[in-house]
Amino acid sequence: MEDLVRAGERLDDLGRKGYRIIQDPKKFCFGMDAVLLSSFADAKEGERVLDLCTGNGILPILLEAKTAGESFVGLEIQEESASLARRSVSYNHLDDKIEIVTGDLKDASKIFGASSFDVVTSNPPYMIGGHGLKNPDDAKMIARHEVLMELEDLIRETAKLLKPQGRCYFVHRPFRLVEILSLMH
Repeated sequence: MEDLVRAGERLDDLGRKGYRIIQDPKKFCFGMDAVLLSSFADAKEGERVLDLCTGNGILPILLEAKTAGESFVGLEIQEESASLARRSVSYNHLDDKIEIVTGDLKDASKIFGASSFDVVTSNPPYMIGGHGLKNPDDAKMIARHEVLMELEDLIRETAKLLKPQGRCYFVHRPFRLVEILSLMH
């Protein structure tokens, strides 16, 4: 399984079920937000979970480790990140429980179909416009800034993807809470 880890990448212990994740320190690595979100989010027995903007797949892997969810899907627009996620899923022998799909969040309901998930999670890019310094590395900029998607896209697609009585769990900046709530109505 070590052949799944490529030159320049590292294998990090997730501290749950012996799972590990492949990360490229030159690209975007998961942070505390993802760990906190995985601790807050829940999936009950038999439920299907979709993680939007999955990056290296940290949320589906952590949620599989701690919940009774039946299946988990991660959607990621950057193929390089999606590849890391797929290899981490394979490394942990989770191919039968977790699927990583390369695609655009703005097309998520077309990709998966309306009302197809019980739970949607996301740790999206949450820097807007002139907030923060934009990283010159495209992968990091896309992961941190609303370059390829906006908050409105996330809320719209989540609403379409959730089954009736479905739940969503996001991590985002507190100053955008009013905007998030207004977009949900």
